[in-house]
Amino acid sequence: MWSPLTVHATDTGGTDPGDTEERTYEDEPGSSDNADENSDLNVGNRFTVTVDQSNGSINGALRILLILTAIAILPLLLIMLTSFTRIIIVLHFTRTALNTQTTPPNQVLLGLALFLTIYIMSPVITNIYGTAIKPLDEGKITPQEAYEAGIVPLREFMYQQTQMKDVSTFMEIAGHTDWDGNPDDVPTTVLIPSFMLSELRTAFIIGFLIYIPFLIIDMVVASVLMSMGMMMLPPTTISMPFKILLFVLADGWDLIIVNLVKTFM
Repeated sequence: MWSPLTVHATDTGGTDPGDTEERTYEDEPGSSDNADENSDLNVGNRFTVTVDQSNGSINGALRILLILTAIAILPLLLIMLTSFTRIIIVLHFTRTALNTQTTPPNQVLLGLALFLTIYIMSPVITNIYGTAIKPLDEGKITPQEAYEAGIVPLREFMYQQTQMKDVSTFMEIAGHTDWDGNPDDVPTTVLIPSFMLSELRTAFIIGFLIYIPFLIIDMVVASVLMSMGMMMLPPTTISMPFKILLFVLADGWDLIIVNLVKTFM
């Protein structure tokens, strides 16, 4: 909240800060004879205003603009810089392997992926809040210092989940051919696409492993139907109950979600 600020203009020789009776220029207008004297006119009008010892806060309108901008790009950051991508892809692979069409529905999968992401990223979020957001809100650091402090925990998380070959590839594309493997030397613009590529690869590997047991069930059911001469009956219609039974007996959701979370630990 802005507080009222009172400013007085006084003559240079006065002692009363509220004295406005005297004019503040030192020489009469038009009394200069050359350029040097003209530059010295009205030097008494020069003043400096310091508010809160130069530790002012961000303007309210600018703060609202920054918040709205952050909200607009938040979904993009959630997808690209967290564990959300790997989780949602693995969950979709699981549903496709079960052949249950829209069960669980997309809203359930998105909600589950979102809360698992919050659970996995909570240490990183807490670290960012303590080292960047809170000191910035208290005025102890500048926005640039807050960015530099807040990006460190996120970079550490992404680098731990990124495969070295992906980082090396994007470093070469960016022209950093002399990279010695030091993670501090990797620009954020290189680390983000490397992290995304690694997440996609890992998610598809996990999805392939999930598919294997259900694919075996499909093959067995198809072989049985062909041996019985029931070639017109879709094998997936018969195999789906067996897939669901296997998934329930093996406590599939627990196996998938728990082991998926452990891949980030």
